[in-house]
Amino acid sequence: MRFRTLVDEQTGNPILSVETTGDSVLLDPFLNKGDAFSREEREQLGLLGLLPDHVSTIEEQLGRVRFQYRLKNTEMGKNIYLNGLMDRNETLFYRFVLENLSETVPIIYTPTIAAACSHWSRIYRRAHGMYITPRDRGRIADIFRSHEVMEPPVIVVTDNERILGIGDQGAGGMGIPIGKLALYTAAAGIHPERCIPISIDVGTKNAELLADPLYIGYKEPRLRGIEYEELIDEFVDAVREVYPGALLQWEDFANLTSFRNLERHRKRIASFNDDIQGTAAMVVSGVLSSSSHVGTVAEDHRIVISGAGSAGYGIAHQLAFVMMASGLTRDQAWSQIYVLDSRGLLLSNRSGLKGIKMELAKDASTVEDWVEIDDPPSLLDVVHNVHPTVLIGVSGQAGLFTKEIVQEMGSGCERPLILPLSNPTSHTEVTPQNAISWTDGRAIVATGSPFPAVEHDGTTHLVGQANNVFIFPGMGLGIIAVGAREVTDSMFLEAAKALSSMTSADLVGQGQLYPDIDDVREVSRVVAIAVAKRAIKEGVADPVDDLESVIDAEMWFPEYLPMQPAG
Repeated sequence: MRFRTLVDEQTGNPILSVETTGDSVLLDPFLNKGDAFSREEREQLGLLGLLPDHVSTIEEQLGRVRFQYRLKNTEMGKNIYLNGLMDRNETLFYRFVLENLSETVPIIYTPTIAAACSHWSRIYRRAHGMYITPRDRGRIADIFRSHEVMEPPVIVVTDNERILGIGDQGAGGMGIPIGKLALYTAAAGIHPERCIPISIDVGTKNAELLADPLYIGYKEPRLRGIEYEELIDEFVDAVREVYPGALLQWEDFANLTSFRNLERHRKRIASFNDDIQGTAAMVVSGVLSSSSHVGTVAEDHRIVISGAGSAGYGIAHQLAFVMMASGLTRDQAWSQIYVLDSRGLLLSNRSGLKGIKMELAKDASTVEDWVEIDDPPSLLDVVHNVHPTVLIGVSGQAGLFTKEIVQEMGSGCERPLILPLSNPTSHTEVTPQNAISWTDGRAIVATGSPFPAVEHDGTTHLVGQANNVFIFPGMGLGIIAVGAREVTDSMFLEAAKALSSMTSADLVGQGQLYPDIDDVREVSRVVAIAVAKRAIKEGVADPVDDLESVIDAEMWFPEYLPMQPAG
């Protein structure tokens, strides 16, 4: 490593022993302190003459960051500025994010990250992470060995095919792993030197990108079939070989590849898919949090999910799992869950239905007694006949939850729980304002992207953000802390329960199903403890002494440590 953390013999405080000096220190985003290097450090590290005279505190530097940040008058401008800061000075970047979470998380991730990904080749400034292409077959392990990281690492990988709600972005999908890992560090204290964002760039089906002279990615049609699968398999083999103990998060793969990758490799390496499992845990947590306020426990809900992709599949299975854990049989649990795709309700007799959609489909006899319905039944038909207590949107279709649908739901449910989760904001199925207004203030709404509170009939309704940042960083922290060898469904259920326990009754009473983003570090810690305990109980991790202390020791805080040259 370029540095080692030692303990100062005189003070007992940590100190960094660094291998490089001069410009190399200033160009290293983790080691760089900018003008905060002390005079002694400037002397010892060969920095004399390379910095202005004043020795700044980190608080003074944060003041400069704030000033420059305010000069950016667009979300994209702020995103570019913060990413540039991360490339120059990681400690200062994370300190600014940590002290301004509610303001910066929407900038470094959803919803702004969607625009950043779509313009990636035009805003590209500096390499960050690793890009693997079909040209690298047979040498992926060598690529990993040439990049030094703190072990065990946390890896977020995408093949860029289904980026948020905007589709195939080719090399631009790299913004997602970078953003996710920034949240791992900010929210759970995963050391930035542990974080490896990876784009498996296998080409793109986006004709606009292929025709763009500024496009920086692998300019070929998207690789498919056996060659694609062999590249993914080699990638996982290389991770296992070079980074034993790594945590691998699959991110924004298309439906078929996301399930194939997860099921093929989840027992070979500690890994999970945040779109399938993380989103599901968020929904389960919201349903659990709402129970005391709406008077309905999880196993009594009637649930309609619009969107039959990876997120819809994961949500349906996790909700069925929590119902069965509460005592229902499998058939009883699944009888209360209805899933639709863009054509309508999934029914077993629909022609051409296969894969995960067939698994989610209802028996055709389910709708035999329904009257005046479309073929297949529409969302309105389902809401009218099922009288759902929970309506979930992961469709990517803006405005899908119309006034008629929302009012129909409200007519059969006193406190409808409406979760339009599609990102970015422009793709949300219904705005909180409309959902609350159309139900005369009775709906409880949580969204995928942040929305302001809603004023209705003299009452302020808070809007919780079902942001996976409350789940995956804590999952990663717990897994890394105890060296879990596998990520199980029960670990996600424990994460959901832990998150629900962190949402106060007061917030739920005002309509907010999730904690404030400013509390995300404490939430991540609680989630990590619950996940680690479950991993140990299930035998996929070994017992540790004083689990909470182990987890606390893993949580890096962005502050400057004294430095000295190695040797």
